[in-house]
Amino acid sequence: MDGQITGRYASGAFTPVRAKPLPPELLRLRGISARTIQEHYKLYEGYVNKTNEIRNRLRTVDRASANSTYSPLRELKVEESYATNGVKLHELYFGNLGGPGGRPTGALYEAIVFSYGSYEFWENDFKASGLASRGWVILSYDQDDGFLHSYSADAHNVGIFVRMQPILVLDVYEHAYYIDYGTDRRSYIEAFFQNINWAVASARFHALIR
Repeated sequence: MDGQITGRYASGAFTPVRAKPLPPELLRLRGISARTIQEHYKLYEGYVNKTNEIRNRLRTVDRASANSTYSPLRELKVEESYATNGVKLHELYFGNLGGPGGRPTGALYEAIVFSYGSYEFWENDFKASGLASRGWVILSYDQDDGFLHSYSADAHNVGIFVRMQPILVLDVYEHAYYIDYGTDRRSYIEAFFQNINWAVASARFHALIR
């Protein structure tokens, strides 16, 4: 059959993903309620389920009819990027919450100052980017120029840059704050900064530069 995958690659490229457990400290954040986190986590689980559904369908989709205007393969591949990035970005977001906030120290702090001129300028830029974006703000390390850049992504698969490694991830979709703040996104972003786990962000950075 044209759509079937056989041989040693029949499973590896389509392996299921598993939801990571919700860290209990995320239910005790300052300014972000346990209910918001619990509802947000359910959304993350939905992306996990849809990623697995898409990967399962990709095993047997008809590849002979592939077409860039419309084909089942095209639709699955487009939504694969949306669902899979939805999983990964939420894991990064949850992972860099649950800390005491404040500022980073050591190499990450120095890299922010090196890249932006001052920590204050970066923080202001990151917060403003959170107000300007429709989905995500991602402080990333550029593997080519060696600088940190804060990028905005309007959707999970819109605005993602190649060879940019995430260091700190902020979700600014309404579901991340609407229960607690309504339309007041600015206050949510301030609450996010009060709960950043800079130790996690620093570990991500150190893993890239060592």
